[in-house]
Amino acid sequence: MSESSFQRPFPALTPSQRYHLDVFGYVVVHEVLTRDEIGGTLDALQKLKRDLQAIKDPERRVIRHAYFQTDQPHHHYIGAISQADPAITAYITHPRVVGMAEELIGGNAHILEANAHINRRAPSWDMGEDGEPRYGFHRGLPPYEGNHFRKGLYHSSFVKVLTNLTDLGPDDGGTVVVAGSHKIDAGDQAIVNAAYADRSLIHQVIAPAGSSLLFSEALLHATGRISSDKERVIVICGYGRTWFPWKFMESHRPDFELEPEFIESIPEPLRYLFVSQGYIQRIERYRDLNDPMSELES
Repeated sequence: MSESSFQRPFPALTPSQRYHLDVFGYVVVHEVLTRDEIGGTLDALQKLKRDLQAIKDPERRVIRHAYFQTDQPHHHYIGAISQADPAITAYITHPRVVGMAEELIGGNAHILEANAHINRRAPSWDMGEDGEPRYGFHRGLPPYEGNHFRKGLYHSSFVKVLTNLTDLGPDDGGTVVVAGSHKIDAGDQAIVNAAYADRSLIHQVIAPAGSSLLFSEALLHATGRISSDKERVIVICGYGRTWFPWKFMESHRPDFELEPEFIESIPEPLRYLFVSQGYIQRIERYRDLNDPMSELES
């Protein structure tokens, strides 16, 4: 079976969604996951959290490489989850999720990270002198590094797809972003200061469960403030160009090590997402803005 047997949509976005992505650096796509997929992934993450908590020794809280990056009563941040459960692996290899990531990348993707956040209202939150919340804005890629244009459209070498498994209303802590910051090289703090001065520049994800936020890691983003009593559960996968193979990541971070039995379990058409297919392999694919969204790759 060849890689082409892995059917993912291209283009994965409508022209309007693609335009929104280029202008603001992100787009929210509804109904990426079905109700069953939401439930299966949510159950897997909650079980993983419980199983990690059941390990009494904090130094040994690792299950198939998954571990707590943050373990607080109101916030559990679980890293390296790709091998933890088949439902989680199914999410990070989901055709629509991969298709969206590859559209923004401009070609085939490698999985660079997989993690999840399960959090509730924090006991305290940093508030500015104006009485408005402050956020931990950050980005993983400078706007001048790893990005390019083809056919007039923006592409990034490091992208994220973040899917909320619970409904996100205005008070439920949806991810916040500084719109358009993916193209602005003016110093992160200067950009954030401008956004705090005009909060219309800060956009927040408000979306039903099963929706996905697609964005470039050059976009300034942060966890939103939860002021409701609801739990927020999101699952995240980071994708990069194929010249960032998992083996490169593994050599820099041990938690990226893939177990042999896990590699053997990956269907052949999906292996390119995890395992390098050759030295600095580059498979490109670009759309025109007016190309209609496709349900499946042709």
